[in-house]
Amino acid sequence: MKRNTTIALLSLCLFIAFSKAAVAQADIIGKVVSVTDGDTIKVLDGSKTEHKVRLTGIDAPERGQAFGTKSRDHLSSLVAGKEVRVESDKSDRYGRTLGKVWVQPVDCTHCGKTLDANHAQLLSGMAWWYRYYAKEQSPEDRGRYESAEDQAKARKQGLWADSHPINPYDWRKGKRN
Repeated sequence: MKRNTTIALLSLCLFIAFSKAAVAQADIIGKVVSVTDGDTIKVLDGSKTEHKVRLTGIDAPERGQAFGTKSRDHLSSLVAGKEVRVESDKSDRYGRTLGKVWVQPVDCTHCGKTLDANHAQLLSGMAWWYRYYAKEQSPEDRGRYESAEDQAKARKQGLWADSHPINPYDWRKGKRN
């Protein structure tokens, strides 16, 4: 009897673990109900569940940092109040869904969700490419994201117009000189 109970408990634990993994790997489709900052949004799905989403591959200036408000406003112009699809396969230690956010481009009313908002933040100079997590991106995304940051730097667009832009990672760690 004890062996059967152990097997049943083990089976239940495996079922729960695989169920959570399947949920974590599912895309989220929903409406953006708020934009927290230049790399974090809240999405309300069809079942009225709110998901806090951290855009992967980028790191945007913090609220108290130079370009923090402009970065948030730019992301808002892309996604606020719109339906998005979030490609995700994991969450972070804060419980946020980590994902790539797809939205219909502002200038194309007949297009589907073809604009990668994460990439758009980089291209406009409103975020850094998050090199620390580059290995978690596909080789294609690594190349596109790095190139987008390089283009924004070359044009001195967005935060790259600042003579001494401070990476948000360093800013959070108190390296603000």
